[in-house]
Amino acid sequence: MRYDLVIFDNDGVLVDSEPISNRLLAGYLTELGHPTSYEESLRDYMGAAMHRVHDLVEERTGRRLPEDFDDVFHGRVFAAFERELEPVGGAVGVLEKLAADGVAYCVASSGSHERIRVGHRTTGLDRWFEDARIFSSQDVGRGKPAPDLFLYAAEQMGVAPTRCVVIEDSPLGVQAAVAAGMDVYGFTAMTPAERLMGATQLFSDMGELTDLLV
Repeated sequence: MRYDLVIFDNDGVLVDSEPISNRLLAGYLTELGHPTSYEESLRDYMGAAMHRVHDLVEERTGRRLPEDFDDVFHGRVFAAFERELEPVGGAVGVLEKLAADGVAYCVASSGSHERIRVGHRTTGLDRWFEDARIFSSQDVGRGKPAPDLFLYAAEQMGVAPTRCVVIEDSPLGVQAAVAAGMDVYGFTAMTPAERLMGATQLFSDMGELTDLLV
């Protein structure tokens, strides 16, 4: 393995949550008087922390979202996760291979700790991620595309940034990894390849990842 640490994004990389959460986000914003399509939600918010939603809506409309926006949205998302969420195809096999080979790995997500844990518990991925392997934008001052989260994860795992590779499916995540001085493999299952062109490598099937990392 050419890297000492594999850092996974969560939504869309480990758990197939992006279609669910962006459908619900678009619907809720539209309900509040900010018409948003599913495609626009993917374009503007995929891979971002919740503060980006608040910032962009206020910047574009001059109006702030309700104080309880995050709580209501996450309540809807978690309920949908319980009904619909599945792991990304091939993700379990990748984790099994990394664990068997003794390669360090972790997750660094724009989502909250609660969102990460709900998703992992629902899909059975929690067996691969104890607390010490989970990092959230809640842990740092700035979310993606700032490099802070990936740098924090590397520091906590005791690995130099140049020895890390990030697995990402969003343009914001790719920007953050590049800014952190890390290689980044862009997962194109949901995101057009041209939007991830800053990545070190592009791939479309999670089952291919372990061979690519060798």
